[in-house]
Amino acid sequence: MARRKKRYLTATMPDGYVKTIGPTSDSFTHYWRIVAELENGKTEVFWGHERSLAEAKRKRAASEDAKRMRGWKSYQFEIVELVEVPV
Repeated sequence: MARRKKRYLTATMPDGYVKTIGPTSDSFTHYWRIVAELENGKTEVFWGHERSLAEAKRKRAASEDAKRMRGWKSYQFEIVELVEVPV
């Protein structure tokens, strides 16, 4: 059985935040992030990585439920493509 190569993946968000994932041999393609504003002015950040854009987009629907359940004042949901970086 062949072993998959370990690699590092990087997501660069529109605000300049950079998240590096790895080393991993999983086939992640997209990174998502939710930045939620609470009623008291504080923020919560949730993030994850998925194996397809479709999987990442499903998190957007779940974030609407989370907004109601957690009482967020507002939130921003973003998805970016992961890029393999040389080690």
